[in-house]
Amino acid sequence: MRVRFWGVRGTIPVPGPDTIRIGGNTSCVEVYTPDKQLIIIDAGSGIRRLGQTLEKEHPGRIIGNILISHTHWDHIQGFPFFTPVFGRSNRFVLVGQKRVGQRLEQILAGQFIAPYLPYRYNSLPADLLVKEVGEDETLIIGDNTVVKVANLNHPGGCLGFRIENNGAVFTYCSDVSHGDDAFDPNVLKLAEGADLLVHDSHFGTTEERNKFAHWGHSSWEEAAQVALEANVGTLALFHYSPDLDDDSVERILDQTKKIFPRTILATEGLELNLPLHEE
Repeated sequence: MRVRFWGVRGTIPVPGPDTIRIGGNTSCVEVYTPDKQLIIIDAGSGIRRLGQTLEKEHPGRIIGNILISHTHWDHIQGFPFFTPVFGRSNRFVLVGQKRVGQRLEQILAGQFIAPYLPYRYNSLPADLLVKEVGEDETLIIGDNTVVKVANLNHPGGCLGFRIENNGAVFTYCSDVSHGDDAFDPNVLKLAEGADLLVHDSHFGTTEERNKFAHWGHSSWEEAAQVALEANVGTLALFHYSPDLDDDSVERILDQTKKIFPRTILATEGLELNLPLHEE
């Protein structure tokens, strides 16, 4: 199972010389299974370059699934610029949280209106199917890929995902806030024994996390402790604050490794094949 990172930041894109090593685009991760199932997780600004790459790799037709953890701006802002949705032969299943009130399709379509863009959602040529999922729902993609879904503690709600294929396990928990006395049990359930856990590491210090606890994010220290408790193979720090430059993020990696040595940084362009093998 191949994992590629296309956007690793939170809140807002921050391109520039101070973020060039880690990357400045917002959340987007691609999973490609051995049985050729394409799964895209989140549609932050990083999905734009992913779309360009997919058109080169699959020039005939692109069929895939886009899992939306939640509809905060940094997780959907790239969707209108994902060029495969302009291909008439392409087909995507959009999966997101079942909510009271606005439906997922309405929220995504809300980006495609005249004050913002010169084209509308219902004019997109690609075949787009929307599926809303709830707590503890399981999806089967293709013949061999299982996606387990759980709600995470984040303002407005957020989904975490556990993707399993032929013994390889990938867990994605991009936006989550843990309690003072216990970790979010759904994160632990999704992450248990995973080969790779991608976990929210927005805050650079515990003090900052406590000051802005209502934002619904975690510190790198919490990510490391979750990885220990869930017995994961490798932890990838993710969703870095836009205020953290490359040097700051790399210092955070050094600190995290003191708690959980098998920690890496999610960086734009990083490609991993699961299960990971220690060199």
